[in-house]
Amino acid sequence: MISFAVIGAGAMGRNHARVLQSMPGVQLTALVEPSLSTGSDVARLHGGRVHASLEAMLASGVPDAAIVAVPTSAHFEAARVLLENGVHVLVEKPIAATAAEGNELASLAERKDLVLAVGHVERFNPAVVALKGHLARGALGKVFQVRAQRIGPFPARIRDVGVALDLATHDIDVMRYLLSSEVVRVYAEAKREVHTSRDDLVSALLRFADDTVGALEVNWLTPTKSRELTVTGERGMFRVDYLTQDLYFFENAEASAVAWPAISVLRGVSEGAMTRFHVPRREPLRAELDAFVAAVQGDRSGIVRGDDGVRALSIAAALTTSGAERRVVEL
Repeated sequence: MISFAVIGAGAMGRNHARVLQSMPGVQLTALVEPSLSTGSDVARLHGGRVHASLEAMLASGVPDAAIVAVPTSAHFEAARVLLENGVHVLVEKPIAATAAEGNELASLAERKDLVLAVGHVERFNPAVVALKGHLARGALGKVFQVRAQRIGPFPARIRDVGVALDLATHDIDVMRYLLSSEVVRVYAEAKREVHTSRDDLVSALLRFADDTVGALEVNWLTPTKSRELTVTGERGMFRVDYLTQDLYFFENAEASAVAWPAISVLRGVSEGAMTRFHVPRREPLRAELDAFVAAVQGDRSGIVRGDDGVRALSIAAALTTSGAERRVVEL
């Protein structure tokens, strides 16, 4: 039985507690929440003893693993204290407020041989996992562009980061995962319309080392919520709806009419058949926590590692810099 603590009983902390209490081989033993009434409400539903501070929780007993779901500005200190006390940690994205803090956490976890996972939950979306398999098998041929749209209303829960760190980090991580390539430069336009101190709209271009172009549209200004990703290449286009976990393929009829190994130039593009793949639905958070538990037990292959979290954070920070300074940023 693996003992777990959840640090922070906000929206994500409550979700983690809900999923953990349903998992075999796991026991939620502690909740850390300065508001004891809020923490008590979560504990009544999902179990665990409530503590007002991390120090009080550790004084009463050290868990095997912990979820850090506090505001981004507090990620580093909470994760550092837990790692120093020998606790495996899954920290919600972004890994920390700065790349330097993220690197320090990754180094500390490595020195202590502890698991440090980052909560890039879209990596575990079944439609994204299925798309990764299709791309790995060459179903699209050469990839030209990856485009992501993550838009919706302003969330009252966000106070300490802008839209690039809160939203764009999701799709940056997914793009790196799908392409197995790194971003080499970015350019972004940003606006601040509702959020009083941070950007709440970012439109950005990313160039990857394999020459793929990435396009990102993220904002907190749209009345309706949309979470979509497309990958365009020689053979057509894949489209993922993150919310419904649907995966579609729109065929390039010109590509399907020829044998690709025998052709060196794309002759054209025209509309072909559309395929909607069967993707078994699963809650991504449960898949993420299953991978984290497996890592605690010794199989670390399935998690989003600390260095992945640092890379996504660094790219998002570069978008913020580009938007503020109105220039291309090389990575």
